[in-house]
Amino acid sequence: MYILIFCMLRAPEGMQEYQRMAAHFGRDLVQLQHELHRMKVATKEQVDNIEITREVKGMMPLRKDYPAEVPKAPDFLVSLRSHTVWEKTPVKLFCTVSGKPNPIVKWYRNNVAIEPLSAPGKYKIENKYGVHSLIISRCAVTDSGIYSAVATNPHGKATSKATVCVRSECVFFSPHIFSLSLLVIRCKLEVTLLESFGVTFGTEGESVSLVANMVVVPDLPNLPPEAMWYRDDTLLMPSRWAEMSIGGGVAKLTLPHLNKDDEGLYTLCIWTKDGTAEHSAYLFVKDATPTVAGAPGAPMDVAVFDVNADYVLVSWKPPNTTHEAPITGYFVDRSCKLLYVDVMLKVLFCINKHLIYSCLVYVTIPDPPTNVHATEINKTYIVLNWTPPSPRGRAPVWYLIEKCVGDSHIWQRVNTAVQLRSPRFPVYDMEDKKSYRFRVITVNKYGSSEPSEPTAAIQKVDPYGVPSAPGQVIASRNTKTSAFVQWEPPKHANNLMGYYVDASLVGSKKWFPCNHRPYKHTRFVVHGLVPGDTYVFRVQAVNASGLSEESQDSAPFFIDAALSTPSAPYGISLLNCNGSSMTLAWKRPKNTGGSKITSYYLDKREAESVDWKEVNPSPAAHRTFMVENLTTGVFYEFKIQAANLAGVGLPSEPSKAFACEAWTMAEPGPAYDISFWEVRDTFVLVQWKPPVYAGAGPITGYFVDMAKKGSSDFVAVNAEPVGHCYLKVSHKTPHFVAKLKNANIEDKDMNVISVWTRDWSTKEIVCGVDEETGDIFLNFEACEVSETSKFTWSKSYKEITESSRVSITSSGRNSKLTFVNAEKEDLGIYSVAVTNTDGVSSSYSVNEEELKKMLELSYNIKHPIVPLKTELNYEILEKGHVRFWVQAMKLSSSVNYRFIVNDKAITSGYKISHDASTGIIQMTIEHFTKANEGTYTIQIHDGKAKSQSSLVLVGDAFKGALKEAEFQRKEHIRKQGPHFSEYLSFHVTDDCTVMLVCKLANVKKETTFTWFKDDEEIPVDVPPNPMSGSCSLPIPMFSRKDQGIYKAVLGDDHGKDTSVYDISGKVFEDIINAIASIAGSSASDLVLQCTPEGIRLQCYMKYYTEEMKTSWFHRDSKISSSEKMRIGGTSEMAWMQICEPTDKEKGHYTIEIHDGKKSHSRTFDLSGQGKWKLDFGNSVQMCYMNYLLSVDRGRVVGGLPDVVTIMEKKSLSLTCTVWGDPSPEVTWFKNEQEVVSDDRYKITFEGGKFASLTINNVYVEDSGKYSINVRNKYGGEFVEITVSVYKQGGDIPEPKLGQMAKPAVTPNSTNLESFNFK
Repeated sequence: MYILIFCMLRAPEGMQEYQRMAAHFGRDLVQLQHELHRMKVATKEQVDNIEITREVKGMMPLRKDYPAEVPKAPDFLVSLRSHTVWEKTPVKLFCTVSGKPNPIVKWYRNNVAIEPLSAPGKYKIENKYGVHSLIISRCAVTDSGIYSAVATNPHGKATSKATVCVRSECVFFSPHIFSLSLLVIRCKLEVTLLESFGVTFGTEGESVSLVANMVVVPDLPNLPPEAMWYRDDTLLMPSRWAEMSIGGGVAKLTLPHLNKDDEGLYTLCIWTKDGTAEHSAYLFVKDATPTVAGAPGAPMDVAVFDVNADYVLVSWKPPNTTHEAPITGYFVDRSCKLLYVDVMLKVLFCINKHLIYSCLVYVTIPDPPTNVHATEINKTYIVLNWTPPSPRGRAPVWYLIEKCVGDSHIWQRVNTAVQLRSPRFPVYDMEDKKSYRFRVITVNKYGSSEPSEPTAAIQKVDPYGVPSAPGQVIASRNTKTSAFVQWEPPKHANNLMGYYVDASLVGSKKWFPCNHRPYKHTRFVVHGLVPGDTYVFRVQAVNASGLSEESQDSAPFFIDAALSTPSAPYGISLLNCNGSSMTLAWKRPKNTGGSKITSYYLDKREAESVDWKEVNPSPAAHRTFMVENLTTGVFYEFKIQAANLAGVGLPSEPSKAFACEAWTMAEPGPAYDISFWEVRDTFVLVQWKPPVYAGAGPITGYFVDMAKKGSSDFVAVNAEPVGHCYLKVSHKTPHFVAKLKNANIEDKDMNVISVWTRDWSTKEIVCGVDEETGDIFLNFEACEVSETSKFTWSKSYKEITESSRVSITSSGRNSKLTFVNAEKEDLGIYSVAVTNTDGVSSSYSVNEEELKKMLELSYNIKHPIVPLKTELNYEILEKGHVRFWVQAMKLSSSVNYRFIVNDKAITSGYKISHDASTGIIQMTIEHFTKANEGTYTIQIHDGKAKSQSSLVLVGDAFKGALKEAEFQRKEHIRKQGPHFSEYLSFHVTDDCTVMLVCKLANVKKETTFTWFKDDEEIPVDVPPNPMSGSCSLPIPMFSRKDQGIYKAVLGDDHGKDTSVYDISGKVFEDIINAIASIAGSSASDLVLQCTPEGIRLQCYMKYYTEEMKTSWFHRDSKISSSEKMRIGGTSEMAWMQICEPTDKEKGHYTIEIHDGKKSHSRTFDLSGQGKWKLDFGNSVQMCYMNYLLSVDRGRVVGGLPDVVTIMEKKSLSLTCTVWGDPSPEVTWFKNEQEVVSDDRYKITFEGGKFASLTINNVYVEDSGKYSINVRNKYGGEFVEITVSVYKQGGDIPEPKLGQMAKPAVTPNSTNLESFNFK
């Protein structure tokens, strides 16, 4: 609602004049009169203005508020009209368009925008008062075409089209002619189409070209004929998707990227002198291979309609589905393009000279829409329409749509993502079988209106639904590779779009699509079929809702050419003449018309006559015929007509004139009916029939000559005559001429000529044995057959009619010759020919070697055996059960078998089963005892096949099996309780500690574990934890004293298990070798130490024991321990002492440590060369001085025990006497960690001699390995003490196996170069 307030502003000129006159009253009278006149005029103007103001105020209540203009998509009130004009005359196209805002109109010709500036003066575009016009001045023929006006505004687009035809003096018109002279010339061209494109098959995404060859007269290189391409009567224009070219006698259309929309009937139309020359062929486009197996093909013919600013409706045609799953839905993608519309807003102001009016606009909230209703309802969406509100305010409005289910009052917003401005909108996402109510709310920037009145309940329905199934489908002949299929339309078309045709090979049950785009008519030619196969067809109707049910299948249809009358026979020849009759022969027509030729009709005439007479009312059934009642000495001509089911064909050319004179010559007449069979790339079989006239004597043979086609240079094929009427000829060219002559004819003239111009390839005869019956057969599959074809079998090229040796069966393309009882008598060449085809034939030679192989295979099939993969065998199972089994290569589900033990069939007591998928038959004996010794046999019967296998289980073999069965039985019982999954074994750690390990199974918390050596329990610090699954026993510093029998005992209330390990003999050697391997790898270089007795070579390693295989060598000679050279060692090193060394002891010294696999060696050079340049005369002095140095090193003189055992909460004092000059440094360690003096640990070192470590109130946690390190600049040593703390009242622990105190002297190798001996 709008309220306008007008305010009048009075001009102050009158008051000012009045004051001025009062102030100057004394002026003269003339001036006063002028002033009074001016005042009267001004006063009158003011009075008039006041009156106008009153009138305006009085009219204000009568003012109406007109609603703002409703946005509207473009609409043509007056559409374009088609025109036909003469050349050089103007034409004007006009239309009237409405829409808010005003639409912008653009003009197009043949979908190409018209730009007036591109042809100045040619086009004139006008727009007056909503009438849009296009004026074309001086029209030319080239201006003919389809003109369209496209109106666009922000709310949609509309198009109007019209055709302009410009006539000229030439009768024939082409829209692509550039001038009148070119048009006249092109209309006078003579064009003859030669080889043209045929039915073409393509796949989506591929490229295909349609090519037509032609002859153009006159052939003008710069002026090719005008060619137009059509697809289903739609003219194609050159584009990136359709490339066209013509020239050089070739017209070509290339589709670089096929889509299923490209499928259809393509027609090439060429303008000629006599009109047009046309050629049409169908292009099939099948679906590309889907990215996901079983996915349907792409939809096609995507179109949009109901275009406006808020939405568009998109439609498409569904794809054909044959073996894919039914279509459940579609996905729609979109690509947006911005449309720019220039809108000019003009504001007009009315200003009076003395008055200024100002308007104040008050915008109220708009009213709700009215008349909300559904204008379109289908199964996918509902289109709502409503009347815009009034008043609606001058601010732009938009609409919100809400819906609720049934009578509920739960309203849900529909267009949440769309700001809807049009009074029309499609609603989707509604469930089937539910009704909905709708209401609409108007919104502007000031707020929203109340909801409109809701609609009545609306439920989506399918107004059309899918069409009903098409009616009866009938197939008929078309060509050798196509069929003509027609059907009755569905009773309920329901806005039908077209049809899909499917085909299936009879017996295959697999359907394939014949077209991939809906076909609009009720007849269709199905191409790409295999000649000689039988198909059935079905049809589906399609509309926007989907596919109909399939029609009923057509009757099985055999693919063959359409029936027609045969072509004319040819090659009429004379075979014999006795003076009153002539015997004629001729060749079969090249085209039989798709049916068997049933008869021939002969006519004759005398050579000098023009009238033809019938030879015989009864037609000839064969291609030879004796014409009787002729006059001797007269020349006769003959012509022949062939007949089939379609009728009588054309007559042949008249034969040459034959003289009716009796043949009396000695040489035979000509052979006849020469034919070619078994045509292959390198050979061909030539056959003929013997002469009718034999001459004076019997025929001795035949010669065959051959020449290339077009050449008269014949070459003899066979040097010696052949006595039969066939010959296999090798060749190198597929085109040749054959000449046949009798061997007893002296002249060289050819008797019969036949030309072969075919390049034929066919399948060959296959020899095999029937897998079921064992019969030997020859099978042939023809590559081409007709409905009347028959298979003719021959032996040695003589037709087999009736024979007790073979039987012949034929079906479809296959024919089989089966030998009843093959023997040597059946050896030979077998051939087969297919009648009413283009020479389909093959042959096969059955020789003695091949027959022997086939007989063996036949015997094996007739007397089959069950092939065994493995013979009868046995195995011991874990419970002590014994399984006897055999495996066959293949078993059927109906196999029968039985086990026989010691000549008695097993019927019960044992578990017997089989698995046909694996071929295994088995029998299990659960309690295997001595009574089961003997011979086991299995007999198998599978259909006709038999087999048998035996196993002898006696003597040592049986004893071994019985022992293993008893062991497995005991093992099974043992494993019912706690048991060892892995028995005791050993391994050596990196510090050379030997670990006895075992793994446990089926244990629980109550399970106990105990270690024994020589039946005495071994105490351990930490009790074993059976729940961990494994237990181990460490044996440090392993040596010979650790030999013995170790035992691990595991038990609970479920049972008991024991593992025994004897460490002696080879096991002891293996342990020592394992230690030697680790120790040898860790061995240090040899170190020289001087002692009071002489020189000592020392080798430090992780662990050394005298049981290790250690050898010392001097100059490659092994050293044995003696008074001169002593060999020994400690737990940390091996040494060799040289007492009172002399020059004899010079040389290389080597220590070798053997681990059973390899040796580890270390070498020291004591030869006096190199680094150790030493005078052994002074060696005693040097060693003595070095000894003095070693005496002054830091060391423990005494006082420390090896092992200390103490009760908990007592005080422990470890005290020792140390020595060293200078006084050594003392460091205490616990478990290799340095001990620091504190409240509990007190460390003292008194007088440089007495070192002590005192621990107050010891606990069990204080147990461990303690050591003292005494060191000065000359060296030092480590001394270890093992401390064991036990609780009060507990047992005093004993020393562990192999544990002892280890004094470890820190090596300080003597550097002889540091002494200067003089």
